[in-house]
Amino acid sequence: MMKKTLVLCGLALMVLGCSHPKEAQLIPAEKFKTEVDGKAVGLYTLKAGDISLQITNFGARNVTLFTPDRKGNMEDIVVGHNTIEEYVHPAKERFFGAVVGPVANRIGGASFTIGDTTYHTPANDNKVNTLHGGLIGLDNVVWDVVSSDDKNLVLHYLHPDGLEGYPGNLDITMSFSVNDQNEFKISYEATTDKVTPVNISYHPFFNLRGEGVDTVEDYLMYIKASHFIPIDPLSIPTGEIADVTGTPFDFRTEHTIGQMIGQDNEQLKNARGYDHNWCLDKEKEGVELVCTVYDPQTGRELQVLTDQPGMQFYSGNFFSGSTDGKSGRPLSFRSSLALETQFYPDSPNQPAFPSVLLEPGKKYTHTCIYKFGVRK
Repeated sequence: MMKKTLVLCGLALMVLGCSHPKEAQLIPAEKFKTEVDGKAVGLYTLKAGDISLQITNFGARNVTLFTPDRKGNMEDIVVGHNTIEEYVHPAKERFFGAVVGPVANRIGGASFTIGDTTYHTPANDNKVNTLHGGLIGLDNVVWDVVSSDDKNLVLHYLHPDGLEGYPGNLDITMSFSVNDQNEFKISYEATTDKVTPVNISYHPFFNLRGEGVDTVEDYLMYIKASHFIPIDPLSIPTGEIADVTGTPFDFRTEHTIGQMIGQDNEQLKNARGYDHNWCLDKEKEGVELVCTVYDPQTGRELQVLTDQPGMQFYSGNFFSGSTDGKSGRPLSFRSSLALETQFYPDSPNQPAFPSVLLEPGKKYTHTCIYKFGVRK
């Protein structure tokens, strides 16, 4: 009698459409267990609160990041690959989920001057400028694993003097952590033995509906910034720090990303959309909330907190759908976005911008927090 009752109850639940929320499907660690340039590579899982994520020490990349929607369904909301091979030998996009530097963003003319010495870096952007460190960069090396547990991962890398033209032995420690408040925290510390420019950032591509689903143009965005950095057609700053008032770059009142992205605006044309640095209206020296992104469809919200003076917002303008992500779905035009906390681009060549020069005896520090939640 009891068995019959249980069967009937199960059938009733099926008829009513009762189902469990979708759970996180993590990538097996074996797919990343290898050696690159003679150093061990692995995949590390961090879990706390409602989030779980995976990081590989090749380029300190964020490979997966699962968060729930308003119904409790878990979805991987960062773009990436399923195997280490696809990161080591990328078909197209190189910077999925990676740390970028030692100087993130662009260096105009692939050179900079410190004192009486001019340093030349790789022209890996339009054959003219340096992008995200150069041909190797922090994204293309294996970081040493200092320590790891279920909520923390600490990595270390020594960027040697002269590598790709940068002076000084730059000693970098990068720490990842998650907590029960659904915060994914990235912290950096670096020292040098020669004066050198340092502007390290992190480059996950987010899609709050799941990798490769729809467009980010429907998301509501807020950026705490009254000024931004205009760029030329090669994405190098003009040197101006421009007021956002009355322009498509004013996100001080929350509105959709797509609301003004199609306007007849020279800056939008230069980047095919948004790919600019916002000068954040910081109220204190420490970490504070500077940006929110909200998807009304899923209820997912991403908050960005940082102690840095700037944030680059990239609206995925150069994805074409010709490459598939780890979900098997094509990565289409504006189907993901990046929010990179940092100093201003091309700062080594822009005297009016905050300096990124690190001196011996001083310490570079940077904290970025991506906090996840749901609006009901």
